[in-house]
Amino acid sequence: MNNMRLRNSTLFNAAGFRRMLVPSPPFGFVTIHAPAVPSFEVEDESAASRCVIQDKDLLRKSQSERGTGLYVLDLIQRGALVPDYNLYSKLLKECTRLGMVEQGRIIHAHLIDSHFLDDHLVIRNTIINMYAKCGCLDDARRLFDEMPTKDMVTWTALITAYSQNDRPRDALLLFPEMLRLGFQPNHFTLSSLLKASGLEHCLDPGTQIHAFGLKYGYQSNIYVGSALVDMYTRCGHMDAALLVFDGMSTKTEVPWNALISGHARKGEGEHALRLFWKMQRENFQPTHFTYSSVFSACASIGALEQGKWVHAHMIKSGLKLIAFIGNTLLDMYAKSGCIDDAKRVFDRLVKPDVVSWNTMLTGYAQHGLGRETITRFEQMLRIGIEPNEISFLCVLTACSHSGLLDEGLYYFELMKKYMVEPDVPHYVTVVDLFGRVGLLDRAERFIREMPIEPTAAVWGALLGACRMHKNIELGVYAAERAFELDPHDSGSRMLLSNIYACAGRWNDVAKVRKLMKESGVKKQPACSWVEIENAVHLFVANDETHPQIKEIHRKWEEISEKIKEIGYVPDPSHVLLFVDQQEREEKLQYHSEKLALAFALLNTPAGAPIRIKKNIRVCGDCHSAIKFVSKVLDREIIVRDTNRFHRFRDGSCSCGDYW
Repeated sequence: MNNMRLRNSTLFNAAGFRRMLVPSPPFGFVTIHAPAVPSFEVEDESAASRCVIQDKDLLRKSQSERGTGLYVLDLIQRGALVPDYNLYSKLLKECTRLGMVEQGRIIHAHLIDSHFLDDHLVIRNTIINMYAKCGCLDDARRLFDEMPTKDMVTWTALITAYSQNDRPRDALLLFPEMLRLGFQPNHFTLSSLLKASGLEHCLDPGTQIHAFGLKYGYQSNIYVGSALVDMYTRCGHMDAALLVFDGMSTKTEVPWNALISGHARKGEGEHALRLFWKMQRENFQPTHFTYSSVFSACASIGALEQGKWVHAHMIKSGLKLIAFIGNTLLDMYAKSGCIDDAKRVFDRLVKPDVVSWNTMLTGYAQHGLGRETITRFEQMLRIGIEPNEISFLCVLTACSHSGLLDEGLYYFELMKKYMVEPDVPHYVTVVDLFGRVGLLDRAERFIREMPIEPTAAVWGALLGACRMHKNIELGVYAAERAFELDPHDSGSRMLLSNIYACAGRWNDVAKVRKLMKESGVKKQPACSWVEIENAVHLFVANDETHPQIKEIHRKWEEISEKIKEIGYVPDPSHVLLFVDQQEREEKLQYHSEKLALAFALLNTPAGAPIRIKKNIRVCGDCHSAIKFVSKVLDREIIVRDTNRFHRFRDGSCSCGDYW
């Protein structure tokens, strides 16, 4: 009897035969006698006369090459099965569930030939949903346009499909057409439209849809409210998002996650962390999405200690380290200067994807570990992970940071084999690669031979190389090209000003500064920060506001004397002001990096690594001073600037003094 038990089976009537219901077996299944009809699954010989189709056999292929492609449809065409709405609906839903779009197309074609679609709006909606869920949006749209009648489900299905498949503009274009035909959106429609607005970063349609939500009485709907919070955060309007959030009478983890991820995307890590703590105080349980956003927030501000605390909290909660959360976790460790911890996270991922590999490669590249990056990249290729444009950018950046010219050019050519088209960032790294080894003429020739128009970033890479190698003539030429392409960028102008200052051409420095002032271009103020005991301490040059500033100044003066004894000589060329030598040396002493370092030395245990973050490129004199500090105090000091990590150990830096 056990062999006769059929769970989750679909039992079909046989056309032209007498039907006889037999008593239900213990599990409540009804069988239909259908003599001489082929059976999908014969449990034993006594069941050979029964037409039994189990769910797992619904999409079985035709047994003959002349069949329709699906055995169930072959039975229908031979008259062995009587088709009805439930049968077709179940077939289409099975295609949707398994992502078997080709089988779905066969069923769709069969329905057209049988004229079964003529009066079945629900079946048409099911087909649109099947195409949409399988990512075949053009097929879904074609059927949508052919439909003589539509209902709200039809419109919502296509709008949702577009918003969930990275075609938000198409979703938004459907909305006014839908309204013009007199349809009233429901909460599912509005939620999908708000998602599309957020993905497009379009505030205007988002606020209009918000108004429609109020008009139709959805202001208290949890789905619409959550979508509104997400839309406003993606458009960068955090105040509006918070206003909607605070006005929600009922909340789930979804709006909390939207608000936290919004702050994380804007680099407002402290806001994101405060919300994370508040979320738990109000008895909401963090999800994978919550942790992923918080790890991103910690990465953006380099908050290592708080990131470790959140990691421990996730482990305690019992959540598994699935791919996307693992990616943000290893990114957090890498961006906080803990490349070894990032590697440990990567090695524990159950099934690392290309994003995982790219994140690990980025970490190695930013830490100047060129050889390690190449080893990982080759390992990635060996196991069959297809590299994309980001993978190649990572390995090219690593080669650039490590001065591996031949290897970098090899991987640039390898992009052709994998059909990856080089984009502007790839060309920038190659220019930087030539510049690092002093091949400035070759870098300029490479720019002129580029198949695409060089951008300000490309010329900026050459300008940076000219600054390093003190080539004023070519540097001025590169700067002029960069100004033409991006007149509002302060970086190129500051680099040119630095070149002139290093050469003592103060009149030219004044001209550049005057031009910047006239065109409204402002230099980004430099600041450095360090995290001590879960608190972030920020410093600017000549800072007088910190509560410990007197102790900080005394500490740096003490350190300065020690490093001068072993060879440190202040380099006043990094003070870009026309003042006398003594005043320039005094100004060097209180740069933000040095203040942050002195504070960290005052407030961390002896021998502990020190991690400092800076919002712009690290100063050359500070770079030299920190090398000496790492030697005289026997400390590992890790500085993260906008370009890369500088790991100082025993008087040397991982960047090789080129950054």
